[in-house]
Amino acid sequence: MKNNLQFDFVTDKVKNTLTIRREFLAERPLVWDCYTKSELLDRWFAPAPLTTKTKSMDFREGGHWHYAMIEPNGTEYWGYTEYLKIRPIDYYTSTDAFSNEAGEINQDLPRAEWLVTFLDKGENSLVETVVTYKSLADLEKVVEMGMEMGMTLTLAKLDDLLAELTK
Repeated sequence: MKNNLQFDFVTDKVKNTLTIRREFLAERPLVWDCYTKSELLDRWFAPAPLTTKTKSMDFREGGHWHYAMIEPNGTEYWGYTEYLKIRPIDYYTSTDAFSNEAGEINQDLPRAEWLVTFLDKGENSLVETVVTYKSLADLEKVVEMGMEMGMTLTLAKLDDLLAELTK
């Protein structure tokens, strides 16, 4: 990440939220596409050295994204996102959960509601992601699992993809 770009990772233990604000060197429509098209998500949505593969995606209200993050040794970590509300290029809301390859939700791991907002910041874009957990224990579990470092590494991969796409 370029040092002068905004990056905030705020944990609120009263509201059980994580707020991640991240600035990107690209216009908002392109950043939106990177968050909402499986062929682009597959190129950045996992912390290095993991990669991502989409099993199925239907980006619409009531739709979903079923994907795996894959370690170099082949170990897969499955996730399932359900899209609730979408306002193109401005924001979307979703629920996110760990799952298995069949799309069955893992009830033993935290689920969360996501509000992902896309804003103009001069010639750049700012994405604000507010992740709300049902309990403080759920929030603390994902923090303990390395959410901050994972998001930092993942968003750095998005920086690289955006640089490639804007050449």
